[in-house]
Amino acid sequence: MLSAMIVDDEAPARSELCYLLEETGRVDGIDEAASAREAVEKIIENRPDVLFLDISMPKTTGMQLAEALHKLKNPPAVVFVTAYSEYAVNAFDVDAVDYLMKPVETERLGTALDKVEARAVPAAPASHTPQERIPVEKGGRKVLVPVDQIRYIEAKDDYSCIYTDNDRFLSTISLAQLENRLAPHGFFRVHRGYIVNLEHVEDVEVVSSGILQLGLDGIPDKKISVPRRRVVQLKRALGI
Repeated sequence: MLSAMIVDDEAPARSELCYLLEETGRVDGIDEAASAREAVEKIIENRPDVLFLDISMPKTTGMQLAEALHKLKNPPAVVFVTAYSEYAVNAFDVDAVDYLMKPVETERLGTALDKVEARAVPAAPASHTPQERIPVEKGGRKVLVPVDQIRYIEAKDDYSCIYTDNDRFLSTISLAQLENRLAPHGFFRVHRGYIVNLEHVEDVEVVSSGILQLGLDGIPDKKISVPRRRVVQLKRALGI
């Protein structure tokens, strides 16, 4: 819920806007001020989220007040409410959120509140999820291979042989463990000896007795067979 202040030298205008704000059910606590000087005192005391500010007022105008507030470290959002359209351009020079014409329409008031709320919500920091990488052996040292570089994995005795488009690596992680680890990243175990990266499946060929063969991009000479019992699940995973 937002806290608001209405600044207008005309009491009927304040009452009308106060009623409209209460009707929205989105404002909790509405303060009023009849002059810029009174508004400043109440802003310092109550810290409203948004100021509904008339422009044409005696002594200090609403535009002058908004310009002064704009210099504060955490000023309230400003929505001008006026009968004069000619100040619209100047309003946004002082970073006004919106500019409403009198008499205020309920729908336009709702739009103004949407804008105030959008400004009040801080932008969420961009989330960064580290890419999954698989530790492998290469030249007597450990290397971390990003999963999106892996084309397929083949079981080799007590090792798993991981193939990229231009290299291969040995890993002591079992094929079963790799299957669980890589399934969320679009990998599919086509049979007991192979896991493939579905993102890199380039072609699917039907061979004898309903068995499929997969071709992978970057590895033109390699075809991986898929037994019949895995065909339905594979097709579903590939969307074919």
